Amino acid sequence: MLRVGAPMWAHKDWKGLHFPGDMATSDSLSVYATWCTAVEGNTTFYATPSAETITKWRDQSPESFRFCFKLPRLITHDRRLRDCDAELASFLRAIDPLGPRLGPLQIQLPASFDDAAVLIQFLDRLPLGYEWAVEVRHNSFFDGGAAERPLNDSLAERGINRVIFDSRPVFSGPCETEGEIDAFKSKPLLRVRPVATGRHPIVRFIGLTDEAATEQWWQQWLPKLADWLEAGLEPYFFVHTPDNKSSPVLNRRLHEAVQARVASLTPLPEPLTAGEQLGLWPN
Repeated sequence: MLRVGAPMWAHKDWKGLHFPGDMATSDSLSVYATWCTAVEGNTTFYATPSAETITKWRDQSPESFRFCFKLPRLITHDRRLRDCDAELASFLRAIDPLGPRLGPLQIQLPASFDDAAVLIQFLDRLPLGYEWAVEVRHNSFFDGGAAERPLNDSLAERGINRVIFDSRPVFSGPCETEGEIDAFKSKPLLRVRPVATGRHPIVRFIGLTDEAATEQWWQQWLPKLADWLEAGLEPYFFVHTPDNKSSPVLNRRLHEAVQARVASLTPLPEPLTAGEQLGLWPN
């Protein structure tokens, strides 16, 4: 299975454009789950959701849907993976009610983090029963040398996925919109290493405002995704754009492009669109 998704399930511009115009804000996740099969869930990086919120998310999504939450920044950025076992346990207790809806939990590290030994020690303390993914941003992990190869080997030995960040479209030419200028300033430009160290390789792809240009850039990912699927892996591909206005549509197009290569790929659900009245549908 290939799962696709956006960095969020609610966006002010989606209502009436992609999603039903009569949709209440509280229905955003239920509608989004008819368009995409996963979400990055950036919200947990900033705050741990309440038990009531987690229950709502569980009830508003089908069991096949996956939340790929990021660990709280307190763990990854403030504590930098040190002295944070209690905070990690508290976070996992909070999200556990989502059960099978939990996808790989993302350990996104700051660009200044280059201590592979601390990372490995943290990984070896992670509890069993969860899928994990690591996103490193320090340049030493992208040079193919003394730091990168041991990291990939360590992740592969533990079955932990490496998040692949592809921001090349943003840096490919002149920035023409406010969102592209902001992305150019704020997103890192890292070498793209299409390596699978676990069962669920994750690609975070930052496209452009122009949909056709974004589709052109992801063409090189299609054979790699097909190869992973045919090898029995279950990748995740998250399509961002500078304003994320077209992200739901682009994610579905990406999935369709891969399905044209891998006929056995499970189709996406039929989406609830802007032209429909919001009614009842099965979770």
